[in-house]
Amino acid sequence: MDIVPETRADMEVQSGEKDGWMSRLRRKWRRIILAVLAFVALPYVLILLYTVEFVRPVSTLMLRDLVLLRGYDRQWVEFDDISPNLVQAVMMSEDGQFCRHAGVDWGEMRAVVNEALAGEQTRGASTIPMQTAKNLFLWNGRSFVRKAMELPLAVTADFVWSKRRLMEIYLNVAEWGPGIYGAEAAARHHFNVSASKLSRRQAALLAVSLPNPYERNAGKPGRGLQRLARLIERRASGSGEYIKCLYD
Repeated sequence: MDIVPETRADMEVQSGEKDGWMSRLRRKWRRIILAVLAFVALPYVLILLYTVEFVRPVSTLMLRDLVLLRGYDRQWVEFDDISPNLVQAVMMSEDGQFCRHAGVDWGEMRAVVNEALAGEQTRGASTIPMQTAKNLFLWNGRSFVRKAMELPLAVTADFVWSKRRLMEIYLNVAEWGPGIYGAEAAARHHFNVSASKLSRRQAALLAVSLPNPYERNAGKPGRGLQRLARLIERRASGSGEYIKCLYD
């Protein structure tokens, strides 16, 4: 059998095919990297956009409900149209150091890390800026990846937005039941009043239901929820020094 040596033309064709394949691979990876960078950068662009007062952000859970054709109830209200009772109760329940930290309570975070390293059951250390970042840009569930993305977003949001704007956004995107988002929808759904008319007890019940609004029904509280609400109501009544960044 005769063996025909490769010609120079054959070698050039093979080399061209290899170069073409490598070029397509590089373009593909370049697109993937650019897409990842855009995905990571988008929340920071939105944080800047959300500084504008008339912009009314929606959460990832609201978008999920829209995609699944469930719909949702959210009626945006300005910060000044939300009862101070709710603001105080939420702060005392969710983030007592809201006015003092810069997005993350590093003392609480260190304590949680130490508990995890010691194999102990960890407590929550999410601040209101962290929860707002999660609600707007990320997803529910415990995940180190999500937490790693959440921390810089929370710090950025706290730096860019005023404390009033941050609290306003949080109270308008927080979930208070299936398809119930924001203080106005929650107040009307659970108590048939507007967010501006919430009493101290109603506000405390809404605040303590936030960690698990599917199982904790503020409008029909069990004994345990009522006991937590009484505790938060007492804390909220003495929260004057803690809320100065919002009402001074």
